[in-house]
Amino acid sequence: MYKLCFYAPASHVETIKQALFEKGAGHFGDYDRCCWQMLGQGQFRPLAGSEPYLGTIGRLQTVAEYKVEMVCADHVIKTAVQTLLACHPYQQPAYEVYKILNPEDLP
Repeated sequence: MYKLCFYAPASHVETIKQALFEKGAGHFGDYDRCCWQMLGQGQFRPLAGSEPYLGTIGRLQTVAEYKVEMVCADHVIKTAVQTLLACHPYQQPAYEVYKILNPEDLP
């Protein structure tokens, strides 16, 4: 099992979550569409050569973003990341993937 974490603008977070849920992300035991999210403020400055969804080249941009975390089964994680990258509005979305160890695998 894996945990997928990503940041998304408030305007797109529900669309991204739904796309990931449709691919099987967020399924845990007898539950589906499981995730955790928290609203925060992201910032970035688009550099020359970038194609920003928001903002202007060379100017600092802030945006309301959610950090979302959800579990993904081993057979789902690759498709989930591909889906995230395909439906996220940012040119380079920030995301993380963590392997979740089973209790018997712990030291």
